[in-house]
Amino acid sequence: MAPRVFWKGYLKLSLVTCRVTMTPAVSEGAKVRFHNIDRKTRNRVLSRYVDAETGEVVEDEDQVKGYPRGENDYVLFEDEELEDVGLESTRTIDVETFVPANSIGWIWYDRPHYLAPDDEVSAEAFAVIREAMAKTGTGGIARLVMYRRERAVLLLPKDKGIVVWTLRYGDEIRDADEYAAEVPGEKPDAGHLAMMKKIIGERTEDWKASMADDPVQDRLLDIIAARRKGRKTVKRGGKQAPERPSNVIDITAALRKSLEAERKAPRK
Repeated sequence: MAPRVFWKGYLKLSLVTCRVTMTPAVSEGAKVRFHNIDRKTRNRVLSRYVDAETGEVVEDEDQVKGYPRGENDYVLFEDEELEDVGLESTRTIDVETFVPANSIGWIWYDRPHYLAPDDEVSAEAFAVIREAMAKTGTGGIARLVMYRRERAVLLLPKDKGIVVWTLRYGDEIRDADEYAAEVPGEKPDAGHLAMMKKIIGERTEDWKASMADDPVQDRLLDIIAARRKGRKTVKRGGKQAPERPSNVIDITAALRKSLEAERKAPRK
C-alpha cells in the first residue's frame, strides 16, 4: 500500500509554479508499541493532565500554552496566536536561495520527505526544477510551516523526485569543538596506520538495508506471535559480557591480533 500523502501545496521558483505532494520518507508505523495496562483489571491506563497544585484534571479546552517569566508567573498564548506567528502561507514552497548541495553538514539534516508532482500538468515544471538542481549540483532553501512550526527546508534532487529535508534550528546545533576528543600531538605511526587500513579493508562491503535491521523488533514479534498461539516463550540465555579491556593497551600487539582474527574469520 502506498503511503498516504500528508501535505499538498505548490512548489514555486521565480514565476514557475507547480502542484506537488509531500510524503514522509521514513515511518515508525511498523514498530512494536505497547500500552500501559492495569495488571489487575487488564484495562488500559490513560494519562491525563492535572493541575499541579489542586491535583484536579484539566480538560483540553481549559489548557493554554505558557512561557515562564517568573515563579508561578506565565505569559499565556492561545493556539491561534501561535499559528499567526508563522508564515502567511503554509502551502507554498517558495525557493529563493540555492546552495552547493554538499555544503550543508549532516548535523543540520532533520526529517526527510518525498516531494512529487501532483498531476500531469505539473510534472514538466517539476522535472525542469529537479534536473536544473541536479545539473548545477545545488539544493534549494525555502521556508515552510511543518509540524506546526515555521522551518527552513532543503530541497535536493533524488532520482525522479525531490527530497525535502527539514533543517534543525541554529540553537539546536552544539559546537563540535566543545565535545571533540583531544588530538594527539603526533601523527599516527605509519605502521599502525597501515595495519588499521588493512583491518578496515577486510571489513568493507557494499551498503545494504539489512545492516540497519532491528533484531529486538524481530524478537518481540516472535514472542507476540507465540503468545497469540498460546505457546510459552523460552527466555534466551544471555551471554556473559566480555571483560572490558584496560585503557592502556599495546596497540601494535592488538593490531596484529586483529589482523590474524580477520584473516581466519569467514566472510559473512
